Amino acid sequence: MGIIDQAMVIDAERLRAETPGCLDGLVHLNNAGASLMAAPVAQSVTDHLALEQRIGGYEAAARQSHLIDAAYQAAAELVGGKTSEIALLDNATRAWQAVFYAMDWRAGDRVVTGHAEYNSNMIAFRHAADRFGIEVVLAGDTPDGELDPAALEALIDERTRLICVSHMPTNDGLINPVEEIGAIARDRGIPFLLDACQSAGQMPLDVEKIGCTMLSATGRKYLRGPRGTGFLWIQSDWIERLSPHVLDIRSAEWVAVDKYRIAGDATRFELWENNVAGHIGLGAACRYALDIGVEDIWTRIRELSGALREQIDALPDFKVQDHGRQRSGIVTFAHKNLAAETIVPRLRHEWSINTSVSTTQLTRTGLIEQGTTQLVRASVHAYNTHEDINRLVEALTALATGRPDQQDKSTGRSNRMGAERAV
Repeated sequence: MGIIDQAMVIDAERLRAETPGCLDGLVHLNNAGASLMAAPVAQSVTDHLALEQRIGGYEAAARQSHLIDAAYQAAAELVGGKTSEIALLDNATRAWQAVFYAMDWRAGDRVVTGHAEYNSNMIAFRHAADRFGIEVVLAGDTPDGELDPAALEALIDERTRLICVSHMPTNDGLINPVEEIGAIARDRGIPFLLDACQSAGQMPLDVEKIGCTMLSATGRKYLRGPRGTGFLWIQSDWIERLSPHVLDIRSAEWVAVDKYRIAGDATRFELWENNVAGHIGLGAACRYALDIGVEDIWTRIRELSGALREQIDALPDFKVQDHGRQRSGIVTFAHKNLAAETIVPRLRHEWSINTSVSTTQLTRTGLIEQGTTQLVRASVHAYNTHEDINRLVEALTALATGRPDQQDKSTGRSNRMGAERAV
């Protein structure tokens, strides 16, 4: 079957019916920022909060311990790991930092990464360089814009302690060749930390196939979970080789006045006090994605994002800026004269279309030289439709030509918006 045929496996009508935002005329194309939660996911959070209100927080957690256990199981299934390898945390950055700062860094140690690494990770690298004296080196890109595995391997030496890569950069539709990088990491015996912030929930993930040692993910993006949630996966034989930066009665046991024992599984990176309702919601979001089928979600996203790129590139003075041989649901583009800072708020307020401004990073040297420092980012999900894409293209055309918007102000919907809810 072709991509479009396969995409029909997705019950988009159901996805939209279970996504309240889709029923209010909103076109949400900011899934790389924070997706719209499905109603069952949101309900799992509010149900637990209501239970806490009625019987108390500790008591509610005890009663719903099976749902907390289910969150570990669903997160493990999502990446192909074991429940003992999962830690539930408050966001992907905390998950990433938990293992990054658990390394026994020494002056002269080397971290190899790429130019498209996430901003927070770049800050952590520089912070660790200042604190511990480590060296951070950036591997070059291929002509397609992906991190070049050969260039990465050429930077590895006897001082290299860690490879860090973002699977999908936040400011570009490219997908880095993580399996090739994983093969290099395994061959050279170097741990590989993968930032799957944008890929978890968007495309199938298999940590064994990828070859990573550690993986961090968030709930709020393509997993469609609540904000303030994330998880960490750590390969079993690496867990006890990492020393957590902080410990408490969740991550360790006080066994004598002068002794403690660190947890032997990934919970050594958790703390006792946490957002139980959020973690239950994260588990529900992982299970929701698994039940729908991540492969089918990925097929649908590629279909919609491919159509969006084609239509935007066909518009006068607009240009898609994505790189890579394989591209994700993140679509970035710019207009010759209109700034992204102008386009994004007008789309939101005049057309009820959510996008975001993507700041150019180290991968964008050529754009910066041309004076382009920010792009429009439109990121699609499986609950979006071809009508959503058409509406965005229509709005961009109107903005570029100076035509007034075509919304019915009483409903917040475009007068020319079709009846399509799912394709």
